[in-house]
Amino acid sequence: MSLSRRRMLAILGGGTVVAANSFAGYRLSRSPTTAFQPWDMAGSYVEPRRRALSFALLAPNPHNQQPWLVDLSEPDTVVIYANPAKLLPETDPLNRQITIGMGAFFELMRMAAAEDGFRVEFDYFPDGASPAGLDHRPIARAVFARDPSLSADTLFAHVLTRRSNKEPFDTSRPVAPDDVARLAGVTGSEIRFGATLDPEEIAFYREMTVDALRVELTTPRTHKESVDVFRIGHREVDANPDGIDLAGPMFEGLKLAGLFDREKASDPTSFAFKGGLDAVAAYCMTAMGFVWLVTPENTRRDQLSAGRDWLRVNLAATGLGLGLHPVSQALQEYPEMQDHYETIHRRLAPEGGTVQMFGRIGYGPTVGPSPRWTLEHKVVAS
Repeated sequence: MSLSRRRMLAILGGGTVVAANSFAGYRLSRSPTTAFQPWDMAGSYVEPRRRALSFALLAPNPHNQQPWLVDLSEPDTVVIYANPAKLLPETDPLNRQITIGMGAFFELMRMAAAEDGFRVEFDYFPDGASPAGLDHRPIARAVFARDPSLSADTLFAHVLTRRSNKEPFDTSRPVAPDDVARLAGVTGSEIRFGATLDPEEIAFYREMTVDALRVELTTPRTHKESVDVFRIGHREVDANPDGIDLAGPMFEGLKLAGLFDREKASDPTSFAFKGGLDAVAAYCMTAMGFVWLVTPENTRRDQLSAGRDWLRVNLAATGLGLGLHPVSQALQEYPEMQDHYETIHRRLAPEGGTVQMFGRIGYGPTVGPSPRWTLEHKVVAS
């Protein structure tokens, strides 16, 4: 769950909390000090694999779990695994979304390597894969080879400013059809890119997105999965720079005032829970268009391809000044979401295939990066 900070301030009256006293003022001014360092460190490594990986770990991924682990023990090779501790068994029981996040990681690694004149050849699931879930087997084996003829990818220019913009969008600014066409132009041939700017369809998908979010937030076990990875306040974010970042003056203030903690966020009768539900509904209702990706089937390779293309669409949107925010709750594969899953597939993939990603687009405020673990925390062998 990602709360709109300005909306939450209005709902919970954070402005009055901020003025509590001088000690609180000091506490409220604190921001994470180490959690954003990987964004500054990207590209600072000399060795080609580490340099490429320092960019790859900035890729978007579900709940900011950063599920990748890498083995560098073989020369010129990166073997990538999924960290079993970073899966989302309730909202992502088949690990489809985690696999999509791995695809985004691979695409960003490939793009970063190309900047330095290295081609990356991927061998996906070299030891096999199960549709039931990810396990101890590698997701990919990637071999680096110098290639002087390789062209850099123009989308790479937007890597450090790419965001998943979770703030409300400007409803007075329509999205241009030409810009949507540009987003479509960056995807691969095996992926079906779809989009709508039609007012009636936007209204339908706004409501559908809110309803799907409500299902996730009011289903105790799926909501608890999000609450368990809340990082509330700058100390928690620095200590564990993954999960859902709830740092900054607003959340520090709410925490100090006793208005927000994990227990309150889990209680459907609490002010914090109801305020959070209102907040996420509010930002969904500002969508100025929607985009989606459909794969022919739903194999692990399809999921990786969807992740690679979602990263590309996100980068292209950044270059156009557009905000892109995945709101894929209706695509989740657990029983309570079944009606929404069937509805979105009936509408967006009537001839078959799997809708892998769904997101809202619009013009939003500038937002900062998400916390990240450093590369050293992700290397399991070297």
